[in-house]
Amino acid sequence: MIDTQLIDGVRRAIHRHGWPELTMEQIAVELGVSRMTLHRRGVTRASIVEALREVLALEEREALWPALVADGDGRARLELAMRAECAVAERNLDLVEALASDTRDAVYHDEGDGALTRAEFTGPLRRFLLDGAADGSLARQDDPAEVATVLYNLIGWTYHHLRVGHRWPARRAEDAVVRIAIDGVAA
Repeated sequence: MIDTQLIDGVRRAIHRHGWPELTMEQIAVELGVSRMTLHRRGVTRASIVEALREVLALEEREALWPALVADGDGRARLELAMRAECAVAERNLDLVEALASDTRDAVYHDEGDGALTRAEFTGPLRRFLLDGAADGSLARQDDPAEVATVLYNLIGWTYHHLRVGHRWPARRAEDAVVRIAIDGVAA
């Protein structure tokens, strides 16, 4: 169960202090509780990372649901999903920027060298790739799970970089990233 009040406080604290330097005391201050209250609730850095993963996965599921139930071929639905991914990335620019790379890895990656992005994030993209291959609107992929990982990272990280690093407007970054990504898997 996700404690949205806790996550909101953690997001504010991360934004204010950054993840690497973040202390339980700073989180407690953001929440208006004592550090001991967090301790009694079992809140640890590891539980916070798990809660962030759950919240971000839920955001993605909710954002991609319209694409999953939309009419149209696999390509059209994949494009809708990619645009939804950009919207999720936009809402989380500050959070992703503030997290340390090992924390981002724990949130998004399966374990081990050569790991893929967790299926809870890439599953819908894999589904669209399979649907598009079946209806002829997208090229067949030898490893749809791997291609879904590449697409997920291409969309999210490139969008993030264009918005933060290049300071592009959201629409320009979204259109550029989606166009390149969809063309890369087109039939």
